[in-house]
Amino acid sequence: MKLLPSALRPATRPSLGFAVLPAVRSTVVRSTLRPILGLLCGLAAMPAVLAADTFETMLPNGLKVIVKEDRRAPTVAHMVWYRAGSMDEFNGTTGVAHVLEHMMFKGTKTLKVDEFSRRVAAAGGRENAFTGKDYTAYFQQVHKSRLELVMKLEADRMANLQLTDAEFAKEIKVIMEERRLRTDDQPRALVYEHLLATAFKAHPYHIPTIGWMRDLETMKGQDARDWYQRWYAPNNATLIVSGDVKFAEVVALARKYYGPHKMKKLPERKAQDEPVQLGIRRIVVKAPAELPYVVMGFRTPRLVDIDKDVEPFALEVLAGVLDGHDGARLTTSLIRASRVAVEAGAGFEAMSRGPALFTLEGTPADGKTVAEVEAALRAEVQKIAEQGISEAELKRVKAQVVAQQVYKRDSLFGQAMEIATLEMSGFSQKNLDRLLDKVKAVTAAEVQAVAKKYFGDDQLTVATLFPLPLDSKKPAEAPKGLRH
Repeated sequence: MKLLPSALRPATRPSLGFAVLPAVRSTVVRSTLRPILGLLCGLAAMPAVLAADTFETMLPNGLKVIVKEDRRAPTVAHMVWYRAGSMDEFNGTTGVAHVLEHMMFKGTKTLKVDEFSRRVAAAGGRENAFTGKDYTAYFQQVHKSRLELVMKLEADRMANLQLTDAEFAKEIKVIMEERRLRTDDQPRALVYEHLLATAFKAHPYHIPTIGWMRDLETMKGQDARDWYQRWYAPNNATLIVSGDVKFAEVVALARKYYGPHKMKKLPERKAQDEPVQLGIRRIVVKAPAELPYVVMGFRTPRLVDIDKDVEPFALEVLAGVLDGHDGARLTTSLIRASRVAVEAGAGFEAMSRGPALFTLEGTPADGKTVAEVEAALRAEVQKIAEQGISEAELKRVKAQVVAQQVYKRDSLFGQAMEIATLEMSGFSQKNLDRLLDKVKAVTAAEVQAVAKKYFGDDQLTVATLFPLPLDSKKPAEAPKGLRH
């Protein structure tokens, strides 16, 4: 089963994890988080790998420092995550979080344009950045002897970015072409963008992370400078270092390079809730495409209280039952048995700063319609609501997730990403063991209960792709300067 492209949003299968995030400058992460199952279940097989040897402290300027000691290889991953993403933007400047991410590579008071990247490459490292609805993140992976270099470079641009109108004018054109190439000319990406814009009327999750084209066309360099001054501060950031390091040495370096930066008074973050949905919402997106396609989003609860919440974990398991492995229900029923679809998928992301959606999606087989696929997808959930799942099926889903996550424990980058995800969602890396316990405690009855509760019309938004002839619009050429 193929889901929406990884460039569109993180994979929704519980079997996938952060290690598959593409290492592409200016990657726009359409959703905020990986599933809890994908985040945690590797711990069941290697319980000491992530939880042990993880330390944290807070610098006087408010920068949180988390260090994961792992000496299996002489390398290190260095990350800085800012708790500011597209959900913090204002109308008229949508996409500015992503724009600023681009501009962070355009020089500081001491570095020339693109010199940051050249220095990391010269040190034998790799570096990148990505923007999501909840955060913006920057990272480097280098030999442990080069940690001080990348920390110095990253700390420099936290406070000393030189954002000129001339560089902005060049880069905004690249970003507009990125939008054309990765959204406007990608029919499924376009459908998913419209799904979110329809499902969320009030909450800023309706804003596309890359921004609306008109806002990009009218954006000014000052808009990016304002964003930088508003959100880029040590007290709005988390520094994460994983690898062959010692906690005390990392903290000493952090104090040396990040410590001198002063904290800022951050803007007030007001609660933004989505009003209760009063009925089904439907939208049709017409775009050049080979096949029709449908994606449904059901409003469901996100994780708020780790100890008290049950339903978000049950919804994660439900997604795994439907689409967690090759023998899952959607593949078995819709693709192999009834052959109503050539592709089908399900996904749920419980941890985020904003409201959650449980998605079902599919592409009809030859001779079938999107209406038939929609009905078949909903019928599979209804079957679970009426009949439940077996204990054997429940165990298989959990075991499958564990097996597919073990490899990720060898990734310093993956470990750092898992820690950062929790922190950006308002939780703590100290919660990892507790989250795993909650996943393991999900029962078949709880899975059946959420299948009954959250899949009616009043929680549903449906976006359908109506395919136009492929020659009805000339595809955009790859923009000059767009990194792959």
